[in-house]
Amino acid sequence: MQELSARHLLGIKDITAEDIRLIFETADNFKDVLNRPIKKVPSLRDITIANVFFENSTRTRLSFELAEKRLSADVINFSSSGSSVKKGETLLDTVNNILAMKVDMIVMRHASPGAPHFLSRHIKANIVNAGDGTHEHPTQALLDSFSIREKLGDVAGKKVVIIGDIMHSRVALSNIFALQKLGAEVMVCGPSTLLPKHIQSLGVKVELDVRKALAWCDVANVLRIQLERQQMKYFPSLREYSLYYGIDKKLLDSLNKEITIMHPGPINRGVELSSDAADSHHSIILNQVENGVAIRMAVLYLLASKV
Repeated sequence: MQELSARHLLGIKDITAEDIRLIFETADNFKDVLNRPIKKVPSLRDITIANVFFENSTRTRLSFELAEKRLSADVINFSSSGSSVKKGETLLDTVNNILAMKVDMIVMRHASPGAPHFLSRHIKANIVNAGDGTHEHPTQALLDSFSIREKLGDVAGKKVVIIGDIMHSRVALSNIFALQKLGAEVMVCGPSTLLPKHIQSLGVKVELDVRKALAWCDVANVLRIQLERQQMKYFPSLREYSLYYGIDKKLLDSLNKEITIMHPGPINRGVELSSDAADSHHSIILNQVENGVAIRMAVLYLLASKV
């Protein structure tokens, strides 16, 4: 079996284009499994995986848990609310206590950028980063690129615009790295207050006009406005944001070409996307959710060979 070049999946920045292609090829096989009447394989029967979430999550947590169960792994779930973290226990103590119960892999989400990287230097278990603050969310970027490949045949040569709250998004950074490694052109679009200062240094185009961005792209990945991460007001109101950056079916129909609409979820309907756009034939949002399970199965399976 081919192997990943890394022991952990901490971020897209830390893996190669060959790693990404191997994950995609493995996910293709698991997607076939998920479409069978019996959706389970015994690949990780002797592996125990802990989902350690210090931040709220619905889709990512459910997707990882389902992927683990489809692979026949033993699963334990940890949530910081109601745990000893509230009593002042450190991150490292918390994880070491979990590992003392003979856990092989950790899937971790944390509000602090770099938390999984810190842990990887102190523990022996394999780590999958399920989102660290505003830094990276590698499995989301992998499933996004996988969905583009599925829809358009290849990622190389495609023009992808990421629209919205780039500054507070971990999805944006991971997507930029993944898309560039696979040969896509990347643009970011949003209010100037929501674009990081030196974003051009990552080799992306910058556009402030959403209509021009949509006219340029093959794929638009629309991000949620992350009000919970914003310490100050970056725009006057959600209504005004929607007026200038919201995407609806009328806007999509006015383009002289077909584009694909994506969203990592959850959607703020009526803010960044109208319902008629989110539910239109342009959208592959539910395909992304479906592909998320196959991609996470592939990542866990490939990392398990290094346990």
